[in-house]
Amino acid sequence: MRVRFAPSPTGALHIGGARTALFNWLLARHAGGELVLRIEDTDRERSTPENVEQILDALRWLEIDWDEGPIMQTDRGGRHQQALAAMLDGGQAYRSNATAEDVKAYKLAHGAERGFRGEDEADGAVRLRVGDDGATVVHDVIRGDTRFEHVHLDDPVIARADGSVLYNFAVAIDDLDAGITHVVRGEDHLSNTPKQLLVLEAADAVGFAGGAAPPVYAHLPLLHGPDGKKLSKRHGAASVQELRDAGYLPAAVRNYLALLGWGAGDDETVLSTDELIERFTLERVSRNPARFDEVKLRWLNGVYMRELSVEELSRRLEAFTGRERLDGAARISREKIQTLADFWPLAGPLIDGPLEDPAARERWLGEDGRGALADVSAALGASEQFDEPAVERALSAVIAARAAKPREVYQPLRVALTGTTISPGIFESVVLLGREETLRRIAVALARP
Repeated sequence: MRVRFAPSPTGALHIGGARTALFNWLLARHAGGELVLRIEDTDRERSTPENVEQILDALRWLEIDWDEGPIMQTDRGGRHQQALAAMLDGGQAYRSNATAEDVKAYKLAHGAERGFRGEDEADGAVRLRVGDDGATVVHDVIRGDTRFEHVHLDDPVIARADGSVLYNFAVAIDDLDAGITHVVRGEDHLSNTPKQLLVLEAADAVGFAGGAAPPVYAHLPLLHGPDGKKLSKRHGAASVQELRDAGYLPAAVRNYLALLGWGAGDDETVLSTDELIERFTLERVSRNPARFDEVKLRWLNGVYMRELSVEELSRRLEAFTGRERLDGAARISREKIQTLADFWPLAGPLIDGPLEDPAARERWLGEDGRGALADVSAALGASEQFDEPAVERALSAVIAARAAKPREVYQPLRVALTGTTISPGIFESVVLLGREETLRRIAVALARP
């Protein structure tokens, strides 16, 4: 088995493209096959080296590797010209100067459903000769058979008058030369498939294909947002880089993307990459649109975060934040964060010092709150030990003595330590800071008017 991922480098790798790459990768790894990476860079204005690097960077982050490539489509111009010349010489293609107006007039004369047929001319664009007889049937593993009657198909333009070939021609020849056995891509490409099959048929007719069978096709369902509309930036992160910057883990993203339109058959949600490879088949891909829901991705990412050891979580947090020695803060935060980006807003004030939140001070550091803080300071200062059980006992004693609710003690303390009402567990936070720093921050809070 040989599959390919063939993005156009016109911007960042979007989530739909990432899912296509993942499905091809899973299919190849499941079958012991090969994944070819081809960069379809024929759009000269938008296909920049920077955009190519964005795609490679996204694939590397997702830990999707490839066995061959990256192959630049523009580097294959000589081979495309050979195929084009063979088809012209063999009568499978012809030159035509027909304009859009000519096509419109043809359809007015013959009917809108009738495919356009041009006349052989000495120069002009190159069209593939289709003819009115027969049909091209796309055999799709996911969607079943789709029949395209030739009488309704235009003779497609496969090269411009200057000889530069068009997308469907280049793709078909590239797939042929690469020995691609399975083409897995989005269903928005379904209308391209009969044109590519016709190119492959013409190539075979002139002896250019060597009798190779056309690939097996599988067109993946569209991605929608939670509202059922086509996935777009309004639904949240739209590209792989945005997911990375939002603090997601590659393994969690792979797991979630794999479930968009594919199911393991037993409703399991958390599947390791090895399990995905073992179970993945095209036959389990649905025809129905799949819904990308970042809320579900956050939940799944949280599961993966909690499965990391403290050491590994700390390493990733340090890389993400650019800070060092986060083991302690990572340990006490892991149950409350779902992404790497959640960590610093939660635990950062413990490390860098309290934030300035006037609303939190006004709500919790009034007369009662300051009284609770003074009692907490005395209790923590007198505690013989300073581990989490000892801190919990000291704070519980303050709550009991004041006949208070827990939050009437915990929240003033939290605001004194972090400046906000949000932090990791209060006992863990106090121990992380240590007795001296905890008492210092309480004193500072009490000294403020």
